[in-house]
Amino acid sequence: MTTRLMLISPAMNAALREARFPHTDEPAATGTGPGGETMTPAGGDELDALGLRQAEAVREHFPAAATAYVSPSPRCRRTAGALGLDARTLPALAPCAMGRWQGRTLDEVAAAEPAALASWLSDPASAPHGGESLLELLARTAHWLDTLGDGAPADGGTTGKSTDENGTTGKSTAGKSTGGNGTPGGRLIAVVEPDIVRACAVHALGAPPAAFWRIDVRPLTATELSGRAGRWNLLSGRPLHSAAS
Repeated sequence: MTTRLMLISPAMNAALREARFPHTDEPAATGTGPGGETMTPAGGDELDALGLRQAEAVREHFPAAATAYVSPSPRCRRTAGALGLDARTLPALAPCAMGRWQGRTLDEVAAAEPAALASWLSDPASAPHGGESLLELLARTAHWLDTLGDGAPADGGTTGKSTDENGTTGKSTAGKSTGGNGTPGGRLIAVVEPDIVRACAVHALGAPPAAFWRIDVRPLTATELSGRAGRWNLLSGRPLHSAAS
């Protein structure tokens, strides 16, 4: 049966503006801000005030979904909450593990480890940072995508958590008894990091790994996939408010 998947990129934040590699481990909180928000160290992946306002502005236009998932990253969880999604957090949708580069900007890595960065950009099997290689990210994403709707747990059997409008998580019952995509042939929404969107696009198109670097993903845009394992159609890059139905 046909699966329809909408991948939503997170709202803008400081880390995205500065081209910082995402944290795969959430930075520890450092206190409470003037508005009661949790503060994280510089380079953290939480949404800033502008990104939060932008996500909340498109909330009322968001389509209903049978099942909603979200990356474990703070900015994705916060975006999902701002959009009003009761989304289940999936480790399978985590951003690429960047090892010792997480939280650093591309320019910082280029200055400190130029040879390692060149290797990472040119060799999809390379992981000089000590995290995941591009090939490992692509394989992880392809496995998740191709097992949607086949009756296998979408999270590989791990316990899911739901995300509220403040980006906090709790136990979720969503998707527990409905297999890979909640409703076979139904609609799914996943708020995920740009690298997951790019990896899904590469797999859907059957493109070589090098195509990953040629795909740009703007904040708060929807990339839609329809089909099933081995055959996907792709509609990409629409602003979220115009992707509503």
